[in-house]
This record gives sequence, structure tokens and C-alpha cells, in this order.
Amino acid sequence: MIHYTDRLFRPPAEAESLIFQVALGCPHNTCRFCGMYKGVPYRVRPPQEVLAEFAHAARRWPETRRIFLADGDVMALPFERLRTMLDALNRLFPQLARVNLYANGSSINAASDAELSALRELKLSTLYVGLETGDEELLLRVAKGETAAGMCKAVRRAQAAGLKCSVMVLLGLAGKAGAARHAEATAAALNRMQPRLLSALRYVEVPGASMFEGYRTASAYDAVSELIRLLRGLELTQTVFRANHTSNPVPLEGRLPRDREALITQLERLLPRLDQSGPGRLPFSL
Repeated sequence: MIHYTDRLFRPPAEAESLIFQVALGCPHNTCRFCGMYKGVPYRVRPPQEVLAEFAHAARRWPETRRIFLADGDVMALPFERLRTMLDALNRLFPQLARVNLYANGSSINAASDAELSALRELKLSTLYVGLETGDEELLLRVAKGETAAGMCKAVRRAQAAGLKCSVMVLLGLAGKAGAARHAEATAAALNRMQPRLLSALRYVEVPGASMFEGYRTASAYDAVSELIRLLRGLELTQTVFRANHTSNPVPLEGRLPRDREALITQLERLLPRLDQSGPGRLPFSL
């Protein structure tokens, strides 16, 4: 049987994927904005235990086409461990189309170009990368443990190897005071990355997270204003954009650059109806 320990997290797009928890927790786990793995000691599960789980699942669901490997930053596992797991999945699931996972920029950059290409050949498909912000100072303040420059390099290298990168940014991460700088620096970083997929989530206070001193939570109005500024700064050539996470005041989806002006217009029409005084929710009538 498949064993899941502690809390299990996956991107919304992986709702229909078969999920294997090949590690527990996150190897970094110091991000001030994230409570996902707080209190969970990082541990990589024994290889034979994981491979046995693959074999059991293959007997039960041999038709599986999509697999997601959890937990946080599975890309941090040694290359040979990743290759062994992908080899096994390809052998056991004859209809397998793709394997996706979370990845930090530094973990991608630790792999050589040849290693990234080899993983792509074994059907590793989409890497979910949390840029969060392009503001280098803000990345330090929230203890991300990454630089925007390093993450830009990682995404470009991964995509050059044929992998897709789904890049996530956090609206409201800078609070009220640094919103403009956060949006503009994030747009600049995304323009350098040119990710195939882009998701905007809104920072909400969660148990286990402790933001920097002086942080003031952005209101729903602030978050939408920030998203408008971000969209205006984007110069992307072929990106699927989503802001449909439940943390967002309103769900959005489109293709950039084609739908940029329509998305901005929709958000501008929404602004007058949003709470400007606190964390806020959409008005009940919406």
C-alpha cells in the first residue's frame, strides 16, 4: 500500500496524479512565509521501501499516466536516486506520460546540463519552482535561502533541457510597504525566466509562519493592485498564467501575452468592490 506521513501537499494541477511521498518534509524549511513542513523533520525514505510502494501501486493502477513525487524539493535528492526512481516508474507503469515534483533553484543548479536532460528523457516533466519574489532583499528578509538571480538561471537551464517550469509568486509577500518594489522586481525576474507556466498565490498567515518585524498584511485590495502592477510589467512570450488558488480574491486564468489586457481590465473592475482596510474577503455579493 501507499504510505502517507504527516501532512501531504501538492499543487492544484496534481489533483488527478498518483502521489508518492518519497521524502518527508523540506530540506530547507526556514522560509518565514511557509508553514507547510514546520515541525516535520526532513527525512528521505529508504530506496527499497519506495520502490516496493511503486510496485504495489503499479499492480493496482497500471493505467496511471501522471505521477507526482512529494515532499518539498524532491529535486534535492541525489541524481542517481532520482534516476533510479524514474527508471522504476517507467518500467512499472507502461502508460506513464509525466512525473512532476517541487524543486528549488539551487537544487536545479546542482544538476549538470547532462543530468537535467537525462531526467527529462525519463519523463520528468514539470518542476514547480517557488520564486515568490524577484526582490533580492525581500528574499533575504523571508529567509528563502535562494536568490532571484540563481532561480532565473535554474529555470532557464531546466527549460533548455526540455523540462517545464511552473513558477509560483506570492502576492502580498512584502506587505503594504514594499508592494510596488516586490511587483516590479518579480515581473523583471519572470521576464528573464520566461516560464512556461506561472501561478500567482496570495500570502495568507498560516500556523507555523512568522513574518519579519514590521510586516503588515496586505488587504485583498492591495493584493489585486499588486497583481495588476505585476501583469503590466510582464513581457512574456508564451506562458500559461493562473491565479486560481483559493488564497486569491478572485480566480483568473489566461495565456500571456494574449490575455494580459483582458486580465488587467477584469481586475480593475473588481478593485472598487474589495476591502481596503484589512486581510479582507470578497464582498458576499460577488
